[in-house]
Amino acid sequence: MAARGRRVLGALAGLTVIAGLLTAPAAPVATAASAAAEPPARPVAQKPYLGWSSWSLESTNYPGVNPTGPASWLTEQHVLQQADVLAAKFKQHGYTYVNIDAGWANSFDRYARPVVNPTTFPDGMKYVADYVHKKGLKLGSYLAVGLDLKAYNDGNSPIAGTTNCHTRDLVYPDLRKTNGWDSAYKIDFANPCAQSYVDSVAQLLAGWGVDFLKLDGVGPGSFKGGENYTNTTDVEAWHRAIAKTGRPMEFVISWALSHRQADVWKANTNGWRVDTDVECYCDTLVTWDNSVKQRWNDVVQWIPDAGPGHWNNLDSLDVGSGKMDGLTPAERQSYLTLWAIEAAPLYIGDDLTQLDDYGVELLTNDEVIALNQAGVPAKLVSQTTDQQVWYNRNADGSYTVALFNLAATPARVSADFAQLGISGPVEIRDLWAHDTVSSASADLPVHGSRLFKVTPRDRNALQAPAVVHGTAATGTSVSLAWDASKGAQSYDVFAGTKKVATTGTPSVTVTGLKPSTNYDFTVVANQRYGRPSAASKKIGVTTPAADGPKSYEAENGSPQGGATVYDCACSNGKKVGYLGGSGYVVLPTVTTAKDGTYLMQLSYVDGDSSRTGIVTVNGTSFPLPVAGSNDNDWNTPQTVTVPVYLRAGANTIQVGNQAGYVYDVDKITV
Repeated sequence: MAARGRRVLGALAGLTVIAGLLTAPAAPVATAASAAAEPPARPVAQKPYLGWSSWSLESTNYPGVNPTGPASWLTEQHVLQQADVLAAKFKQHGYTYVNIDAGWANSFDRYARPVVNPTTFPDGMKYVADYVHKKGLKLGSYLAVGLDLKAYNDGNSPIAGTTNCHTRDLVYPDLRKTNGWDSAYKIDFANPCAQSYVDSVAQLLAGWGVDFLKLDGVGPGSFKGGENYTNTTDVEAWHRAIAKTGRPMEFVISWALSHRQADVWKANTNGWRVDTDVECYCDTLVTWDNSVKQRWNDVVQWIPDAGPGHWNNLDSLDVGSGKMDGLTPAERQSYLTLWAIEAAPLYIGDDLTQLDDYGVELLTNDEVIALNQAGVPAKLVSQTTDQQVWYNRNADGSYTVALFNLAATPARVSADFAQLGISGPVEIRDLWAHDTVSSASADLPVHGSRLFKVTPRDRNALQAPAVVHGTAATGTSVSLAWDASKGAQSYDVFAGTKKVATTGTPSVTVTGLKPSTNYDFTVVANQRYGRPSAASKKIGVTTPAADGPKSYEAENGSPQGGATVYDCACSNGKKVGYLGGSGYVVLPTVTTAKDGTYLMQLSYVDGDSSRTGIVTVNGTSFPLPVAGSNDNDWNTPQTVTVPVYLRAGANTIQVGNQAGYVYDVDKITV
């Protein structure tokens, strides 16, 4: 199926930024000859930022918010009103950014730079910046990537700070378009005039006192890919331009960025949106299904990439107003819990003048904010269940443990401390209830959560390896990986009671095993001096037959309900797509010699952010979300490994999902 379309109103707002032509004085900029100068490191974004953003209010159809059309909420008066509340009630909790999203400009000056809309911002952006700065806050602004169609001005606009550069020099001769809405011409950075243009806009923003820039519609991502939608050179140019201004300015990119360019994003920005807009473009600000819940899947592949200077951005927090948010109280708490444990920026999307008491309690919980500001993104134990446990190991030897029930019915969720590497007596503090509790287990409502800080009595003891799991297997080997133990010098791996490997890294391939044999593995961490850790939780893996693992092509199975075989750069050149709803595929009969838990590798294609398949093995089903590419590439396969229990003899494996779109399936290998 085609990737889902998103941010219709966002596209409109992106176009709004670029209408008409007015004149503004030129700002001093670096010349084209200096464009290649390397910028110094910027000491910004050492922690995830906290603040407020305008887009949730601009995008909603909530009665009375946008009375004269899309994004009409955005005015100078409204922004300053939000700044007043932020300074009075939230600054003391760390919220400092006032971010103005799309719609603040309505024209371009003679140098093709955006001009503030004089009707909605009569005092100009410098006035707004000065106002928020006097309150101890920071101002954020917004631009769409590329040269806006109307800024082009038939190629005749000169570039400020240059003597011979014009807009015709910035773009490709064929005027190819770019960004998530095709609302701009792609800039050709082989011409030094292009860097000079970006420099001139960055200088304009810096001159106003802007502290933060969101560059939107960036690709590959925004569900678009290919040469026209690859904006890595734009991002690098903006990185250089911002550094040249000499003004510390946080720089983030949006939306739904492709993980395939993660190294570029990390080297040149302070953060990236991992997903589409959180807003629902409906009569509330958000809804759980469209699209808050998607973040639990989409952030997973990005977790290792976040850290000081660059963070995974999950989008606005719309949890402050029960009447406007479109969420239950349990959903509001879960929403903020995930943002907090993922060290994501916390920026409120609500109208700060309309918050309820519960919303204020959520947003000003200093224990939860401190967890977010520690900057250690949590990991999850397993995606193959709607009752999820997420955790991280904190610098002080404590653990963060979050429980989520993502199902549509109430359920009990429990953390297995042995699986998390926690041993011995502990103290458990509920960070939402501000109370000590006896266990990290809870009966959770629909979409509910709990958040704990678990502190071992002996925080100096060597932690046991956490979440040991299998990554691959052959007839004579099994590959394992785990979460490293702080201070460990080496790890001993045991099959039953026999030590079968020693390694200095948190992964190993155990060799010399027997085919079609069940093994129970544990891992023990060792330190240079002192006692070893407790053993990890035991996991079972069954090796395939001597000639295994074997591959089973999806196209050789049985596509049903509209599922269709397509060509791709896959194994055997084929895949099965159009899965989801009535479409599903039954894989060829999978045969094993012995009952046991096998490591199944699924080869799939997902050009979306992350789709979920329901995998059914011999009648038992589980959800299997995967990492999407976000770039509309439905040709290049990726893989994921998951343990499945198979019987000796013939097994039936099916992939589908009656409730949503599914990735395309290339093959499975067992």
